[in-house]
Amino acid sequence: MTCEIKIITVENFLGKVNCYLLKKDTGFILIDTGWSNKRAYLEKELEKLGCSPDNLKLIILTHGDFDHSGNSAYLSREFNAKIAMHSDDSGMIEQGDMFWNRKKANVLIRIAIKALSGISGLKPEKFKPDLNLDEGNDLSEYGFDAKVLHVPGHSKGSIGILTDEGNFFCGDLLENLNKPAPGSIIDDPEEFNSSIEKLGGLKIKTVYPGHGKPFPMELLIIKNR
Repeated sequence: MTCEIKIITVENFLGKVNCYLLKKDTGFILIDTGWSNKRAYLEKELEKLGCSPDNLKLIILTHGDFDHSGNSAYLSREFNAKIAMHSDDSGMIEQGDMFWNRKKANVLIRIAIKALSGISGLKPEKFKPDLNLDEGNDLSEYGFDAKVLHVPGHSKGSIGILTDEGNFFCGDLLENLNKPAPGSIIDDPEEFNSSIEKLGGLKIKTVYPGHGKPFPMELLIIKNR
């Protein structure tokens, strides 16, 4: 059975972030969980799409930033679903610090992010992931023909999910706000370049970014040429 992809775009005054709900007859997997101050909207969308505590198999975080992990702990409790991510980013949500395990960022950026995370209900809830995901792990036990790719660059523990059908959920490695491009924050350019090179050797048809619209992989290949 083909995996259905439902895009839930969660928006607040800081911007938009995509959550991806993957559906098969065996149930759902949710990739990323959006801003915590838009929880009611996300819950409503999940309900409309048929996602419930009986059929949400897993919550996957592509990385630890609070715009992607904001509702994870809450949804895990309400939907009785485990949370999975890469161990190199787990400290971000365990300590409530999105700069954990990142290179030293601009001081002003750190101050701004920490200030924003404490207002308007954006302060992340600390929690410990249930499962660690790494390169080559597959999701077949959850009923999905897909595997995990470790794609550091935006963060040390950034991962992507590649389905057998060629759909790639890349987190913030790439974005498509006006055109396909590197994510707006690249923590390690060398690791980012290695991750992009890795993608070139894979059978990817469509890229689903954390920010912006999905796009054909061919557009990225042409751009790199």
